[in-house]
Formats: sequence, C-alpha cells, structure tokens
Amino acid sequence: MQQDEVAARVRQVIDATGVSAREFARRIVIDPSKLSRSLNGTRRFTAAELARIADIGGVDVGRLIGTTAGAAGELTAGAAVTPSTVRSPSPSRPPSPSPEGGRPLQIVRETVRLIAERGFHAVRVADIAAACHTSTAAIHYHFPGRDELLEAAVRWCMDEDTRRRAEATAGTRHAGDELRLLIELQTPRTEQQRRQWCVWLDLWAEAARSTTVGRLHVEYYRQWRGTVADVIRRGIGQGVFRPVDADGAALALTALIDGLASQVLATEPGRPGTGAPAMHDALIAHVDACLTAPVAG
Repeated sequence: MQQDEVAARVRQVIDATGVSAREFARRIVIDPSKLSRSLNGTRRFTAAELARIADIGGVDVGRLIGTTAGAAGELTAGAAVTPSTVRSPSPSRPPSPSPEGGRPLQIVRETVRLIAERGFHAVRVADIAAACHTSTAAIHYHFPGRDELLEAAVRWCMDEDTRRRAEATAGTRHAGDELRLLIELQTPRTEQQRRQWCVWLDLWAEAARSTTVGRLHVEYYRQWRGTVADVIRRGIGQGVFRPVDADGAALALTALIDGLASQVLATEPGRPGTGAPAMHDALIAHVDACLTAPVAG
C-alpha cells in the first residue's frame, strides 16, 4: 500500500463530502493536525482512522486503501471523485444518524455523557453500544479499544470547551469583562457545567496514567493558560489590570479555578459557603485583589 496513494484517495473522499479538511477531521474525531500530516505524507493513517474515513465518506475501505478490485478505477490517485461515485455505506455498517459527524461522533458524545454520570472505569463498551442503539462490534469498528475511545472523548471535550469560550467572548473588547466571562464559563453553576467538570476530573486521573491522554492534557492546558495570559496582557495594555507577569498570573488563576471547582463538586450541593456562587465570588475577589488596577483618583 503506497502511503501517497492512500492520502490522495482520502483527499478525494474529503472533496466529495464538500466540507473543509478541518471539518472532516472533526467528523472522524481526530485532531486536524494529524489529518493534515497524514494527507501530506508525514504520518500514516491508522487502521481505525481509515475505517472511520470510509464510513463517513460512504466508500469501501478496501477501495480506500487499494486492496479491492476496482480501486484503481474508482479511487486511484489522481482520479476525479464526485458525490455520485461515492457509494452509500455498506449495509453491514451501522447508519450514521448524526448529521454533525456520523456514528463516530455519536459514540464519542454518548461516551462523554456516560463518563459524567458513572465515571470512566464504570462505563462498559456494552453501555455505550446500548446508548447508541447499536452493537459492541459497531463500537469496536470505529474505536478498536478503550484507549482510542478515551482519546477521542478527550479531544471532543477540549474542542467543545474551546468552542464555547470562543463563542461567549466573541466581540468582547474590555479585558476585564472577558476575564470575568471566562471565569463564569469555568464555574460549575449549571447541571451541564457540573457534568463537564465530572468528565474533566476523570480525564485528569487518566492523564496521570496514560501517556497519550497526558500529552493531550498538557497541550490543552498550554492553550487554556495562554488564552488567560493573553487577556491579562490586553488588560494591562488597556490599563484595566496591574502590570503583572501575565503567564504567572494565568498559571495561578487557572490552578485556583481547578482547585475550587473540584471542591465544589466534592461538596454536597446547596451547602452554604461551598457552592458555585462562593467559588465565583472567590475568583472575582482574587482578580480584584491581584490583577485589577486601582482607579486613578
């Protein structure tokens, strides 16, 4: 199997779907940089990734990798592929009911929900299959093992968290307002936020044991702290914040958010002085005391 030929066939499948490479990466639940490297020939597609590409693209995986008779005619490198040449998924494959990413994304979303409710190690593949109204074989078709499924769930959570922050702060020009918005988004106030934090706590534990998840964890926090540091730098430029070490302040604030959030989740809901409002007030007080510039008299 020639790596460049496979990459060319995958490009044709992506073109036939009519979406960007980044959106296609989201649909097959891999990092866009991984897809880019694979398309450029500096990284090989894994068997699981090729299976998901074939499923989402509605092509036979044998034709995709060039092992099925007729592959040279339908999906060879350089041949034009149109939506009419992309076949419907094989009847043996499960349907793709989710318009936003097909079966793999549905599996990942249900996995995240179940992790939030039960904890990662209490969730069986059979539970995920039941939630998706499919078989365990179909789950393993897309994700050969728990490690691959966990990695996909981590990536999805990170992408969703980043997307929500970007949408909530879009157009916010005052750095103080933006920082307060970021704090509010990270405070486990709503049931959805509590579920998200429950997932994060499980992922932290897995990050301590898994090299792959650990790397994702490091990358996510690098980006998250960078976002906070950029807001602080902008606030210093606007005269909103004191002239502090932005990176150090971001490290302290994000660590404080994590610590307080974990305490909120570990405390009985409704107990005075220990819930999300108290956490939010403590974080705002920290910002006011350590960051906010005094008003000129």
